[in-house]
Amino acid sequence: MKILSVVGARPQFVKTAMLSHAWLEVESCEEVLVHTGQHYDSAMSDVFFAEMEIPEPKYHLGVGSGLHGAQTGKMLEGIEQVLLEEKPDWVVIYGDTNSTLAAALAASKLHIPLAHVEAGLRSFNRNMPEEINRLVADQLSAIRFTPTQEATNHLIQEGFDKASIHQVGDVMYDAVLHFGGGEPKDSILDQIGIDGPFVLATIHRAENTDCETRLRAIITGLQDVHQDIPVVWPIHPRTRKVLSEMNLDHQIHISNPVGYLEMLYLERKASLIVTDSGGVQKEAYFNKTPCVTARTETEWVELVDQGWNQLADPTDPGSIPKCVRGALNQDLPDYNTNLYGNGQSAKHMVDILINH
Repeated sequence: MKILSVVGARPQFVKTAMLSHAWLEVESCEEVLVHTGQHYDSAMSDVFFAEMEIPEPKYHLGVGSGLHGAQTGKMLEGIEQVLLEEKPDWVVIYGDTNSTLAAALAASKLHIPLAHVEAGLRSFNRNMPEEINRLVADQLSAIRFTPTQEATNHLIQEGFDKASIHQVGDVMYDAVLHFGGGEPKDSILDQIGIDGPFVLATIHRAENTDCETRLRAIITGLQDVHQDIPVVWPIHPRTRKVLSEMNLDHQIHISNPVGYLEMLYLERKASLIVTDSGGVQKEAYFNKTPCVTARTETEWVELVDQGWNQLADPTDPGSIPKCVRGALNQDLPDYNTNLYGNGQSAKHMVDILINH
């Protein structure tokens, strides 16, 4: 049995790490890993493969950044050639990036069955490219692996065959349980000189970073928070470029991107996390750290319902500080250990694909 997995961005590296380790335990299966190159910076790609001991991709398409259409088109062309050469039994896709979309289209046109990891997520905001990608991926998949009951409910409500839906839990929870708990020798906290409470920030979504009004409001809000408690921001290369062009005045502690292991450490040590990342919202919860999300909606609604996450309007400079201060001045909510499965989702998915 041959499985072809397609990845291209940070959250996918985390997810595929656990699946790749699980496939290595199955003698009758071969996994072929394809890296589209959507995230190509060493700090956003290579370090994850090294730290998480992900097998070296057999194919690296080197697509890089670009407009959605051009980037997805290059991926589609490259993935199609790989599929024609490898002839896999299954194509496995992760999440909602352009790499996900391209692989879904390529596999479906070649009539190769598709399995979607993290199926059923919905923000109900079609202005987000990720929402379009996940809708298409779910439509084209033969197996839909959902992380939560909410995601399962979405697919059932949309009329998908229940036999195609498998609620396996969240593979990112597997990864936090497996890789979490360590402490880097020289973290950015040591370099900055922080040994007390701090807020960790991660802002990278195009709707926030490509809109000057939004980004100014977010920076203003984070600077306001920084007056009370230090804000540490390992910044995405694209966001750093935009910030440098805007010449914004702030004292926020900005650093280069960090690897996965150090990110888990920062998430665990932080008093609170401000983010617009779907994956970081969950990692905050797994590390029992309250979160404020700089978006008006989220796919991970259960975290809002449970009280671990608050939504802040990224266009309002006062929204982030208000949410942060509110969260820091209240007791932590109860922690639901079953919200995202039992930490064995990778094994569940491998078993299902083998026996399908």
